[in-house]
Parts: sequence; structure tokens; C-alpha cells
Amino acid sequence: MTLKQIREDLAQGEGLHREFKEAGSQLPRNFFETVCAFLNTDGGTILLGVADDGTVTGVAPDAVAQMKADLANLSNNPQKIDPPWLLFPHAFELDGRTIIVIQVPLSSQLHKTGGEIFLRSEDGDYRVQGTHQLAGLINRKLSLFTEQRAIRFATMEQLRPELFDRARRLMRSYNSKHPWADLSNEELLQIGGFYAQDHETGKRCLSLAAVLMFGTDQAIQQAVPAYKFDCLLRRDNVDRYDDRVMIYTNLIDAYDQMMEFVEKHLNDPFYQDEKANRVSLRDKIFREAISNIISHREYTGGAPARLMIYRDKVVLDNPCTLHHFGEITPANLRPYSKNPTLCKFMIQLGRFDQLGSGVTNINKYLPFYANGAKPVFNETRHGFELTIPLVDEAAVKAGSGPSQAQVTGEVTGEVTGQVTGEVRRLLSAMNGEMKRAEIQSVLGLKHEDYFREAYLLPAIKLGLLEMTIPDKPRSSRQKYRLTVKGKQLLGGTNEH
Repeated sequence: MTLKQIREDLAQGEGLHREFKEAGSQLPRNFFETVCAFLNTDGGTILLGVADDGTVTGVAPDAVAQMKADLANLSNNPQKIDPPWLLFPHAFELDGRTIIVIQVPLSSQLHKTGGEIFLRSEDGDYRVQGTHQLAGLINRKLSLFTEQRAIRFATMEQLRPELFDRARRLMRSYNSKHPWADLSNEELLQIGGFYAQDHETGKRCLSLAAVLMFGTDQAIQQAVPAYKFDCLLRRDNVDRYDDRVMIYTNLIDAYDQMMEFVEKHLNDPFYQDEKANRVSLRDKIFREAISNIISHREYTGGAPARLMIYRDKVVLDNPCTLHHFGEITPANLRPYSKNPTLCKFMIQLGRFDQLGSGVTNINKYLPFYANGAKPVFNETRHGFELTIPLVDEAAVKAGSGPSQAQVTGEVTGEVTGQVTGEVRRLLSAMNGEMKRAEIQSVLGLKHEDYFREAYLLPAIKLGLLEMTIPDKPRSSRQKYRLTVKGKQLLGGTNEH
């Protein structure tokens, strides 16, 4: 969510999808009633530190960290919200005050807090009264989310015990103290929301989501006969394929097999973040992309989900229940989960960060992976499609690809890296020793993080730019200047 979207929400006031709550130093008493109501009705946004009339009152600065921790912990506690739903609070500075924003999606399950079911209306949260309201709520969720379809034939015998063990190991690797990691198989199914009620028999059954996540291959094919992920390499033979893997197995293994296909056919260039830590750009991008098609596809449809690698792009498409028509960008992103139970469990496994993180992280890391390229997220009448542009290495070698200068070692002639358009712009902007803010001003760039990651750090790593105070990178007196190699690259010998 962006500050612009927050200001729009404040201007529109409270309503069906927005709730303002004052919260000086602790969570409001009725906070989880609103969470429950949003999960059960149509999702929404809660803004803590805002009065009912939209006035920003703020959260006490020294209480922000603890309040965010409490939100994350309590939302994973079935005593507060049953079944649990992990929340991701974000703090924003607005008009000199701090507010905490929590986006709550529509869930495919029925949630309670304090033993009560809450729904949302324009006037606020209210308790469900009578079986007719409850029946209407359940029927609506079933029509929207097929993952909660009761699978009558499925029992624990149709699930694979070793997949539960793998899930627990993944949880521990993601969070060594994960509260679900010591639960039994049945408890894990319960807290994960993998049970559904068969409304014809009234019995509790395993849901389609449970079979997809933990089922045997035979059980999955019996529940959804058309289920398939199709991975295709189309570098030379674009009409058919150069390599192909068809996946019919559970979602835990399916994720790994799709990642293996990506690792087999796509390179992983060296990259360091601002703290000089090695980061796999390929993993950052494609873990989100693959988690996206797993979590958001419509599994009862006849069309497969596909991952197609071409020379110059990767395309991932899948059938889904459409919610946002057209292109999805960080600016207009309003997260909506097509399969909330599967999505929630994938987050617990550490397979991706949170709902909506795919759009944010792929937009963040792809420019460093593919020479400034931007992804395209699009929902059409055929379903969801994600296009990830690549650098066509064959075209680059032939001289017809993206313009990139190569930096050579001064003595050995060894190729040490490639200069992107952003780095070349930076070098051309240099005039003697300059502070970061001065360089950004010349380039017309407002965002410091983007400038550092796309311009400054790559130039330093390639030895084209150097710090005047290298022992104190964050010094307020720090300046930057061209190195000899940087000057040679620009074709000049002048000492600025």
C-alpha cells in the first residue's frame, strides 16, 4: 500500500472496506471483531492511529514496534481469531504522526473471534444472528472459493504423511520458533483451515485445498482431473518446445519442480544488496512468480497453468477467478487472494512473503536481473498472465540486443562486468567529487533506495566510481568520484 492510497482512504472515510481506530499505545479492544468481519465479508483495510472522522491522531512512537509484533503474534492465535489468519502490519509516517495499516483479505473460510461470527456492513461490524445469515455467508464463500469444496472420498489415508513432515521442516527453516511446527498432522490441518463442511450430509470433510497440498497424486487427479502445471522451454522451437516438464503432483513438490525447471534454464547473475550480502535475483523473482500461480489459479477449471521460457521473456499464465481487470501495478495494487487457504499456508512455509508481495518484489528485483526491464501483471478474460522480460544473451553477443558496454580490467583485459544504461547515465552526470544528493538531483531521481540499487552500487562494484571516505560509507561528508577506469569508459582523460 502507498501513502497516496492511504490518503485516498482517509478522504473517503469509513465504510464497507475501511475502518479507522484510535490506538495510542495498545490495540483497541474490538480490533479482532473488525478483522473477523473483514475476513468473513469482503476484506478491507484497518488504519490504527486514526479517529472515526479521519483525523490522524497517531500511534505512540515507542509503542509501534511492540504493537506490530502483537498483531503478528495474536493473529496466529486461534484464541483470538479462529481459524488463525496471519496479519502483516505496516507503519507509515503521515503528517508527522505514525499510523499502522493492516490489509485484511476476504477469506474462503468462516472465522470467529470470542466464539462469535462477525460480518461487515457500511455501519460497522455486527454479530451474525440466525441460521439464515450463516447459511447465506457459507453459500457465498463456496461460490467464490472452490478450494473449500468438501471432498467426500478424502480421508487421512489419501494424504501423504511425509508431506506434513516437510511442511514442518519448511516452517522451522522460515521461523525456528514457528508455532505450527510441533503440531500433529490433524492439528496442522485444523489450524491451516483444511477442513470443510459437506452441506448435503452435514459432515466435516477434508477440503480440496487439503488434497492439493498434501494428497497423493491419485487423490489429486480424482478430485480435479484436469489439474496440471505445464513447464515449457521455447528458445529455438517456439511452436512446440525444446524441453518440457508436466507436473501433476501436490503443491509442495510442484513448487520445487517448477523452481528446478527455472534453475535449469535461466542464469543467476552475481548481485549484492546495499549491505554487501549476496542475493539470488533469480530466486527472489521466481519464488514469487511461481507462488503466485500456485496460490491464485482456479483448480477446478480445464486449462492448465503454464510456465513458458523464451529467449527474451518468461510468461506464466493460469486460469483464475478474475477480480482486477487489466494491468496490475504497485500503484493500483489491492491484494485479493483467489485461494486464501492455500495462500496463507504458502506464507507459513516461507514460499513467499505476504499477499501482494509478488508485484512489489518482482518490480523491485527484475530491473537488476534484466537490464532495467519491468514485469507486466495482467488479468484478461482468459485469466492471469505475468510476463517477465529477459536479456536475450544470444542477441547481445550478436550485437542486436540491449546496449551494454563491457568493463575490462586495466592490465589483464579480463571482463569484470556489464554497464547498464543507468550506470552510464550516472557516470555521465559526474562532475568532480559529488555527494549522493547532488548526483540524484542532476539525474532527476527522487527515491534514494532506487538510486543506490540501480545506479550507485553497481557503479562502485564495477570499479567505475569510488567513495572519498571508503572507511565510513555512511558518513555525512561522503562524496563520490570517477575512477580511472570510469573515465576511460567515458572516453575522456580530463581530470575533473
